[in-house]
Amino acid sequence: MNELYQPIETLAGVGEKRAAKYHKMGIHTPYDLLFHFPRTYIDYTAPVMVADAENGLPVAVRCTVLQKLSPAFPRRGFSLYRVVVTDGATDFLLVFYNTPYTYQAMKPGEEYFAYGKLTGGFLRREMQSPQVQRVQNAMLLQPVYPQTTGLTSAMMRTNIQKSLTFLDAAPVETLPEAIRSGYHLVGLTAALRAVHRPETKQQLDEARHRLAFEELLLFQLGTLMLKHRTNIQHAAPMSAATDISDFTAALPFPLTGAQAKAIRTICKDLTAEAPMNRLLQGDVGSGKTVVAAAASVFAAKNGYQTVLMAPTEILAQQHLQTMTDFLAPVGIEPVLLTGSTKAKEKRAIKKQIADGTAQVIVGTHAVIQKDIEFASLGLVITDEQHRFGVAQRAALAEKGGFPHKLVMSATPIPRTLALIVYGDLDITILDEMPKGRLPIRTFAVTGGYRERAYTFIKEHLDAGEQAYLVCAMIEESDTLENVQAAETYAEELENGAFAEYRVGLLHGKMKPQEKEAVMAAMKAHEIDLLVCTTVVEVGVDVPNATIILIENADRFGLAQLHQLRGRVGRGSVQSYCILVTDSRREDARERLKIMSRTVNGFAIAEEDLRLRGPGDFFGHAQHGMPPLMQAAFCSNMPLVSETQMAAKQLLDADPELESPALQPLRTAVLQLFAKNGENGLN
Repeated sequence: MNELYQPIETLAGVGEKRAAKYHKMGIHTPYDLLFHFPRTYIDYTAPVMVADAENGLPVAVRCTVLQKLSPAFPRRGFSLYRVVVTDGATDFLLVFYNTPYTYQAMKPGEEYFAYGKLTGGFLRREMQSPQVQRVQNAMLLQPVYPQTTGLTSAMMRTNIQKSLTFLDAAPVETLPEAIRSGYHLVGLTAALRAVHRPETKQQLDEARHRLAFEELLLFQLGTLMLKHRTNIQHAAPMSAATDISDFTAALPFPLTGAQAKAIRTICKDLTAEAPMNRLLQGDVGSGKTVVAAAASVFAAKNGYQTVLMAPTEILAQQHLQTMTDFLAPVGIEPVLLTGSTKAKEKRAIKKQIADGTAQVIVGTHAVIQKDIEFASLGLVITDEQHRFGVAQRAALAEKGGFPHKLVMSATPIPRTLALIVYGDLDITILDEMPKGRLPIRTFAVTGGYRERAYTFIKEHLDAGEQAYLVCAMIEESDTLENVQAAETYAEELENGAFAEYRVGLLHGKMKPQEKEAVMAAMKAHEIDLLVCTTVVEVGVDVPNATIILIENADRFGLAQLHQLRGRVGRGSVQSYCILVTDSRREDARERLKIMSRTVNGFAIAEEDLRLRGPGDFFGHAQHGMPPLMQAAFCSNMPLVSETQMAAKQLLDADPELESPALQPLRTAVLQLFAKNGENGLN
């Protein structure tokens, strides 16, 4: 019996309660636990002298216990334990609160490593709540794990140490010897040991390189296999001689060079035998919808229907209006089908879809209901891919056999990351903004400037414009100080600074109908000032909104701040973004400086990737793709290139990885992509 694959609750030290917490993290076996990698390491390899240490910064100090002071109990339920130690030159105190175990374990005369922040001055230095380990059996590079409530890093270290012992009886490996030797990789068993219990920095680097290589290789293999399966299917055949010059001539503006190039590329894809599977990626305001309209005209002239699917009714209505403006001059009248379409109208639209009268259908998930039949579905366009469940997109695609697919996203993703996450899609980037769009002026200020910001907003509201105020939370919280809560904030503004204006509230806990009603009111200028959470991040187009103020801006990532900023600047009037924070953290300041310096979404995405790493860059959604674990390496272009080369080498020889030697690798690819619906392999 291989203990690595037994339920996690069978592991010594893991009971039902702890197992339940592991299950929430997606960890069900000791083998899963071995792939829960440290987020960082405490480095004890170069301890510092206390005299050289700066107050307030975490440091490791090698020290000897001189004396243990008697415990103190200042008040009920609160205990204080102090140990006098020396680094050989300076005596200082280690202070522990409500933790007698560490205090009791420390012995006078013995040497320890202490890690924490030093405080105090010349007369006395102390380190409060330090992490302590004996020098005699210390881990010089001590892993610190991503954790959840009730599971500490120390608990995880203990459980992982026990799981590592199972590798003695059952070593693991997924990569064939030819790949390991060809790319100079350590074995998987050695890599897992080293990443959890590294003895040297070089050993750790080699382990992380191997794990990152494997992770990227699995992505490359999975996406290339998906792409291969797409390429052997037959799509709706369209003619390369199709002329859509009447469409471009009727547009009220000239196409940008990037739009014209994207249209040529997509129209060429539509004439291929294999179905198009393309990502159209462009910053907010780059003009993706006109490209989608051109593709739908091309399909219509070839006798095929197009579906444009949006995640909400209000966005679907917005798309209908825009598409109608673009398509009416060439005689195409789009229809709208959503959940709230009235029964009589819905029957008429379904008939038009079934007999082919409706050439372009705009809608929400209502367009994938079982009773909707298409005459000749040739092109499926989905807006903001990560807002859809993959099952919804799969159901839509299945209605037309193998229609061409175009995915539009306004979330800028660094090119390197896009190659990994969207490896099964061809990528087109709109990197040029239409003429006449004014860059959004961005300012980062402290809370002390809030009243001046309010005065500035009022001046613009008085001029007939509108504004957003974004908060990081919905309700008041005891755990996060100084974070503006949307409900309280809206109430304060409505009764105070903005009492003379129409103040609205929008947050994620509202029902969908309530959200859409609020956004419709904003669009109709029935609201002057909308207080909201990040639910407004990807939402309705309100060209009249010219100012967005973001409270506690340090709590947002760069990509999210950029998406929020994109809610304004959608008209011809100068727009502004005000970022408010009192954080003194250097990383927060750096993020806000970047936001103030550039409005280029792709430049911001590159910086966000550099600062936070791809795991945080994507959050939990992962755009319908498997999550990245050793993701810090995926910004390393040479490694991406190596794994692409290795994946191609393997699949050229064995397109489905069916040979016995590749079975472990095939299993790993299938497991990674198993729960990804339309993006899945089986």
